[in-house]
Amino acid sequence: MRHMNESTIPSCTAFLGARRVAFGPYDAVAQALAVLDLSAGGLLVFDDTTGAQVDHPWPPGYPSAPAAAAKAAAAPQVGRPRMGVVAREVTLLPRHWEWLAQQPGGASAALRRLVEEARRSHADRDGWRQAKERAYRFMSAIAGGFAGFEEASRALFGQDAEAFARSIAEWPPDVQSHLAWLARDAFAPEAASPPST
Repeated sequence: MRHMNESTIPSCTAFLGARRVAFGPYDAVAQALAVLDLSAGGLLVFDDTTGAQVDHPWPPGYPSAPAAAAKAAAAPQVGRPRMGVVAREVTLLPRHWEWLAQQPGGASAALRRLVEEARRSHADRDGWRQAKERAYRFMSAIAGGFAGFEEASRALFGQDAEAFARSIAEWPPDVQSHLAWLARDAFAPEAASPPST
C-alpha cells in the first residue's frame, strides 16, 4: 500500500476505472492527468480527506492552501482575525445564555472551553466516524456494483475489520489498497470499547 502525504496540503487520488493513475496534491494530479488519454471515460477523482468524488478538471490552484488563505483574507474581518478568531452566529435558549453569562470570561470564552473539551473527549469517536464516512463515499462511487459491496458496507459500519477485509479481498488491487488507506482509522480498537458491567 502506498504511503500518502498526511500534511495539510489538500490531496486527491485519480482512478481510470479500477486502476489508480495519479495521487498527491491537486496540482500534481492535474499535471499527471493532463498527459493521459482520458477519451475513453471512466475517470474518477477522489479527495483524500473526505473520500468524496470531485469534478475534473478543476480550476488552477484548487484547492490549495494559498487559494484558501486568499479567500479567507478577502472575507469580511469580523472577530479577532489576527488571533484566528472568527465571529459566527450561535442560537441558544435563554437558559443557555444565562448560564454562559455566569461563566468566567463570558459566553465566548465558555463556549471555546466547551468546544475544546468536547473535541478532546470525542476525538477517537469522531475519527472513527469520519474514517467510515470517507471510506464509504469512495467505495460507493467506485465499487457500488462489485461483489461483496453490501457485505463490506455492513462490516465497515459494524466495526468488523476482518469481515471488511474478506469482503473486499477480490476487488481490484488499487481499489483495495486505497480503500484500506481511507478506512485505516475506521475500526475502533478493542481497548476503546466501553467496559462491560
